[in-house]
Amino acid sequence: MCYRRFGEPTFETGDLRVDLANRQIFVNGKEVRLTPIEYKLLTEFVKHAGKVLTHRHLLKEVWNIHDDSQLHYVRIFVHQLRQKIEEDSARPRHLLSEPGVGYRLKCQ
Repeated sequence: MCYRRFGEPTFETGDLRVDLANRQIFVNGKEVRLTPIEYKLLTEFVKHAGKVLTHRHLLKEVWNIHDDSQLHYVRIFVHQLRQKIEEDSARPRHLLSEPGVGYRLKCQ
């Protein structure tokens, strides 16, 4: 189950905690450093937790790109983000692929 505490900008699901007020990410209680783009991508997933976000939506919201020819940006940065927040990036539990559509941050 994922949740946000009322009035507090903190998101939690499983072993992942995102403190939006302080721009801090924790996995299993240990702080994880993200690049500005990785952070922006993760916060987009947090805002829409449990919902599928299309490649097009992510390009527009994270990079302000309206051209589908740049989809590789999404794939590259999701891969990098998975390496930092997943226990096993080859078998993600948080950031799931929706083949041919996009990705979803799973609520556990």
